[in-house]
Amino acid sequence: MATFATSEQLLVIIDPAARQTDGESVRIAKDVLSAGAAAKMCLPDDPEEFARALSRRGSRRPVVIGDDHALLRAVTQLYRERELAGCGLSVVPVGEASLAESLGVPCGAVAAARAVLDGTERRLDLLVDDSDGVVLTELAIPPARRHVPERLSAAPWYRSLVRTLNPRPVRLAAVPSPGPARLRVEVDGETLVDLAHPVEAVTVIPTTSGTAAVEVRPLSVGAEATPLRASGHTVTVTGPDFRYRADAAVSGPVRKRTWRVMEGAWGLVLPSA
Repeated sequence: MATFATSEQLLVIIDPAARQTDGESVRIAKDVLSAGAAAKMCLPDDPEEFARALSRRGSRRPVVIGDDHALLRAVTQLYRERELAGCGLSVVPVGEASLAESLGVPCGAVAAARAVLDGTERRLDLLVDDSDGVVLTELAIPPARRHVPERLSAAPWYRSLVRTLNPRPVRLAAVPSPGPARLRVEVDGETLVDLAHPVEAVTVIPTTSGTAAVEVRPLSVGAEATPLRASGHTVTVTGPDFRYRADAAVSGPVRKRTWRVMEGAWGLVLPSA
């Protein structure tokens, strides 16, 4: 674990969705960070500019002001540049931040900004897949049913947020849960379930011990079926065109994907104990 001096230079990247979602929280975070450290503010207009700013950070420690999607974007970018191991990342959550909070980041602009200045870097495990995707907290197959509340879908800031995260036109509608899937799940090369047995859900969670906890819920008929559990360093899922949710993002369809655990792969600055 590493602690940081307030004299250290920061690169504060403010996600465009955060500026539109809660400009007041962004202003408060900027004020706290600027008062406590030498902070360079960067206001990218789109994900491409966000990535360029992160790549050109130099010796400055990156701080992301934004939601869970912004956090995932930053971790993914650093991993694909193969610079994740040497870069302690900080985040001030603005917008949907259930992922950041589950990792221990304080909610509230002031508390989160103070943690950036006074916190400690914690090394965390990571799941990476064979397409350079990352999973910070949980992988789920199939992705859970999600609804966009009507009052949010009508709000201008929400439509702008969706356009920022996905430049393609999207329909703000419910994403239905698919039915039972036939999947082969292998953990460290050993088959946990094969294609002959339909499953309701598969979850994979990186632990703090360099392994992933895997749970498969078989399709239940009558009495609830007992979940199948295993742990290992690599997890391979094979099946006919399945989708999966990695943290806050849904991907697919794919027919095969392998995830492996990278122990202590990334650093997140959290409040000091």
